[in-house]
Parts: sequence; structure tokens; C-alpha cells
Amino acid sequence: MLNLINNIIDTGNTILWSYVLIAVLIGVGLFFTLKTNFIQFHYIGEMFKVLGGSGSKKEGGVSAFQAFCISVASHVGTGNLAGVAIAVSVGGPGAVFWMWVIALIGAASSFIENTLAQAFKIKDKNGYRGGPAYYMEKALGKKKMGMVFSVLITISFGLVFNSVQANTVSFAFEEAFGLSRVAVGLGLSVLTAMVIFGGVNRIARVSEILVPVMATAYVLVALFVIAKNFTLIPGVFAMIFEGAFGVKAAAGGGIGAAMMMGIKRGLFSNEAGMGSAPNAAATSEVSHPVKQGLLQTLGVFVDTILICSCTALVVLISGANQTEGLTGIQLTQTALSSQVGSWANLFIAVCIMLFAFSSIIGNYYYGESNIEFLKVNKNWLQVFRISVIFMVFFGTQSAVSVVWNMADLFMGLMALMNLYAIVRLGHIAVDILADYKKQKSQGKDPVFIASNIKGLEKAEVWTEEHADQFREKEVEPVNV
Repeated sequence: MLNLINNIIDTGNTILWSYVLIAVLIGVGLFFTLKTNFIQFHYIGEMFKVLGGSGSKKEGGVSAFQAFCISVASHVGTGNLAGVAIAVSVGGPGAVFWMWVIALIGAASSFIENTLAQAFKIKDKNGYRGGPAYYMEKALGKKKMGMVFSVLITISFGLVFNSVQANTVSFAFEEAFGLSRVAVGLGLSVLTAMVIFGGVNRIARVSEILVPVMATAYVLVALFVIAKNFTLIPGVFAMIFEGAFGVKAAAGGGIGAAMMMGIKRGLFSNEAGMGSAPNAAATSEVSHPVKQGLLQTLGVFVDTILICSCTALVVLISGANQTEGLTGIQLTQTALSSQVGSWANLFIAVCIMLFAFSSIIGNYYYGESNIEFLKVNKNWLQVFRISVIFMVFFGTQSAVSVVWNMADLFMGLMALMNLYAIVRLGHIAVDILADYKKQKSQGKDPVFIASNIKGLEKAEVWTEEHADQFREKEVEPVNV
């Protein structure tokens, strides 16, 4: 029965990814790259400036940096370690190139969706919430579409994707420590319960600590391996480009396999255009929607161009991808161990635990926010929390292919809905960007008012009163 379900899901993925989604993702990304005048390249410096000034927040609220960390926590997970290894083993070295492409092009889509999420966020008892479901309802006037998206993302992230994260943790700990997957599942389930029953502020605090620590540690070790094998790097890049354009075909089907695996695993990792990160982006308190849009765009680069590239280069330097039957997290563990010693198995297991756990709590929040949108009975939130914990345990016991195939299918359906919405609404985000640029050119720290932009009549947060709190900060006298 399980094989039948897996075959049906696999067929759906083939149709969705081979004939529809790749073209739409690249097309929409290129469209917004042109509409924003290549913002993902021109505004890199501004992204770091915004990041540097994003730490402050109201008492009990979520800062721009914390919102950034929640979304990066969801991005930076097993996709960066296991997903990249799967892409390389199935699609060949060329898959890495297409991962880069989808990140560089998709970053523009990420800017648009996250700016829209900020523009149409709403206030709740914990601060703010928002995302694609909210701009589908308020800007497109399609509440039913928003409800479908809410159900889809709640199932996708809270349940299916969390199974993927837990699945990888169980294999990594089995490989490194010889622990049974049942024991790993029980332990991970308890940790998850401790955080998700604490609400968005606890999620923000945990993410703010875990994300910088785990990402820095992993990147430093990977950079050590790359520096140690510096003379091999030109050959590795040659393999990547040859594989990307079919000069040397991958065993799985040449350029087609490389492109499909690179884009699928790249999208799973950075989520650009999928409609997930906007749920975190909407939670923050910023003076202008563009600021959070820029931060989330930076998150795409951190995820794919930095962390995924580190994994890919370590795997290709080691040559472990040539070992038949080795894939996923075991491939990454073997690759790193061959370069720095057997302790790498333990290091990767700990890294994947932190990566996956941060992803689980980030994914959970996406589901919680969308359950709030559905305005269902409060008991459903408790049912969802219990279901998340169950799926975390289920994922540790499942076969690799089943959970990854389910993740691909749900990810593709979500992406199509969100891409349709942001294409329809993209002009609003472009106008908001123009407002930001205008204020920057006048030497101001941009402060946004919705009434200045056509199409934002239902943007309830961005009033004159809301703007005043930021203006007061600007004109506050300084004691000399």
C-alpha cells in the first residue's frame, strides 16, 4: 500500500515539476528581477545595513532580526545538508549550478512576497501576523483562495516538512551514535512540544540563538575543508558547469536530471517564492515593509549561496558522491569524515539536530499563523500541535523516499498558488519599493504610510499613528 501511495505521489511530482513549476519559477523570478531593477544585486549593501539595525523591538514583540531568524530557521535545515547531497547524487554536480540559479533569480520573488506580507499584516494579541493567505484575502479579494493556501501550508510545513526534518535527524543519529530511531523520535518529539506550546515569542527567542550558532559552526568547518583542498576547487567548479549544461551527463539523465534536482532541492532549501517565509516576515515591527523584504532576500543568499554551496563543495571535493548507494545525510557525513576525521559524523549529527529542530519550530509557526487565519475553534490549534508532535515521531520511523516525495508535491502546489498571487500583486510591492527609494534619496530613514500607495486601502497597520512611533525616534533630542 505504501509503495502504491509513493508511486502516485512520484507521478504527480513528475508532471508538476517537469512540465509546470520549473518554467513558472524561473519566469516569475526573471519578471520580478526586471521589475525591481535587479534588487537582489543592487541592494546587497542595503540588506546588511538593515540587518545591522534590525535588533530592536517593542516589549513582547518580534524584532526584524528575530523574524529573519524564524524564516532562516525554517530555510536552514536538512535541505542544506541532506537535500544538497541528494541533488548531487541523483542529478550530478550540475545540480549545484541550478541551485544557484534558482536562488539568484528567486531572490527577487522572495523580496516581493515578503514585502507584501509586511504591507498586509494584521495586529493580534502577540504582535503581528500575516502571509500569503492574508494578502490573498485583503489585496486579491479571494478569501477562499487564502483558506486553501492556509490548509495547504499547515499540512505542508507543520506536518509533511517536519517529517522530513525528523527523518534526517534519525538517520544522522543512527549513523553517528548508533541510537535507535525510536529513541531519537521520542526525544525530538519532547523537545518540540516544549517549544511549540510556548507561543511565537519563545519560537523567536530559540531561533535567534540557534540560527547564528549552527550556521556559523557548520560554515567554518566547511570552509576549513575547502581551504585545505584549495587546489581542487577549479576542478570542482568545472564539474559543476560541465554537468549543468550536459557536457558530462549525470547518470540520472544529463542536463534534465541536473536541472530538476537542483531546482527542487534549491526551492526546498531556500523556499523563494513558495509563500512560507512571508508568514515569519509579517511578524516583525519595522518602519517600512521594504526593510523586512530586504532581510528575507538576504536569507535566500545565506541559505543557498553560502550554506548549500559549502555542503556541495565538501561532497564534491571528497568524491563521496561516486559511492554507489550513498545518499542523503549519510553522504554528507561520509564526505566530511573523509576530510576531517571520524569526529565529523558526530559533528554533522549535532548540526543536523540543530538545523532540523530550528526548522521544525519555524515550520510549526507557519502552520499556527495560518490556523489563526482560518478562524477555526481554538481547540484546532491544540489538535495541530499534537499532530505536529506525532508527525515528528512518524518522520523518524519512515522511509526516506516517501517523506521527500510528499514534501516535493506539497511544496510545488503551494508555490503555484503563491506565485499566481504575487504576480497579480507585484505592482504594489514595486510601488512600495519606489516609496522606500524616494525617502532614502532624501536622506531619511524610510517610514511607511499605506495611504501613499494605491491598492493598500485594506492595509490596516500602516497608519499615520503607526508611523509616528518611528518619527518620534528620529526627532528624539540628544543630550550633549
